[in-house]
Amino acid sequence: MAAANYLQSEDQFLCSICLDVFTDPVSTPCGHNFCKNCMTEHWNTSDRCFCPICKEGFTTRPDLKVNTFISEMVLMKRSTEVEQVLRFEDHLHLLQSVQSLNIQQPPPTKDWTEVSVHPSSYEGTVVKAVVQLEETLSKEMKKLLEAELKRVQQYAVDVTLDPDTAHPDLILSDDGKQVNDSDVRKNLPDNPERFSNCANVLGKQSFSSGRFYFEVQVKGKTEWDLGVVRESINRKGSITLSPQNGYWTIWLRNGNEYEANDDPSVRLSLKSPPQKVGVFVDYEEGLVSFYDVDAAALIYSFTGCSFTEKLFPYFSPYLNEGGKNSAPLIISPVRQFFAN
Repeated sequence: MAAANYLQSEDQFLCSICLDVFTDPVSTPCGHNFCKNCMTEHWNTSDRCFCPICKEGFTTRPDLKVNTFISEMVLMKRSTEVEQVLRFEDHLHLLQSVQSLNIQQPPPTKDWTEVSVHPSSYEGTVVKAVVQLEETLSKEMKKLLEAELKRVQQYAVDVTLDPDTAHPDLILSDDGKQVNDSDVRKNLPDNPERFSNCANVLGKQSFSSGRFYFEVQVKGKTEWDLGVVRESINRKGSITLSPQNGYWTIWLRNGNEYEANDDPSVRLSLKSPPQKVGVFVDYEEGLVSFYDVDAAALIYSFTGCSFTEKLFPYFSPYLNEGGKNSAPLIISPVRQFFAN
């Protein structure tokens, strides 16, 4: 299964024709990606236009367009690699400087204690340069992440909650945009769509192709679940959140414990608690990503997913806990992120 550092996976960025990192990546109508020049040359030397991976043929030569998502991810990967190389070089230079000071011999006409220089006087300069370099690279990475968030926000959809799926303890707003737990079970019909044991609710809207994105305010909550699920999930009795069971979700527990419910689960270390979470799905690519909207930061991504059914947005405000977790989950209108 995928891990949080999926952006670093080498296979994500390799063209299957040249077997090298993508240059001007483009997508074919069947959804596969190649370097623009590789794909152009491949079709120029072939009798017919077809995809080198799935072999799907095209009666007319498709107009290839640059895949901006992969282009940005390649830039992020290269930035990370440059950062690692520069850090290594800086450490090497520091080591060489210290070594040269340690082997320096005293001038024959002066006492060594009068001219010796402690390595720390040089190390301070090197450390400062490394810090400045890291700050510069961090700013560039932030710009790339901001651009990525703006890109996925273009696929925003209108999501409302489906009362027919809501656990009897849940309270839904009249507009279908808010949900919280009441600790009081209502007398509702136990229809097949309804969660009977867990305080969950699904969105009314389903998606079986393309890309979609929605945002949920989680401010003021100590526990919650968010994500997407396949249509055939178990809604009765005990439920284990995992991709194997049809759930692609993250959660918050105990006020500060964030986790991606992957196979196996992944503990998430976040710089700050997200107040609004963005959920993005690319059905054909098998991708589910979660973003801290205000920070324009990626929280976690499930990759390599196999979607064969309708997907539904999934929400759990979790238990009320005597009012400690009474704040609602709120499906928010998407306002494109702008950096300060």
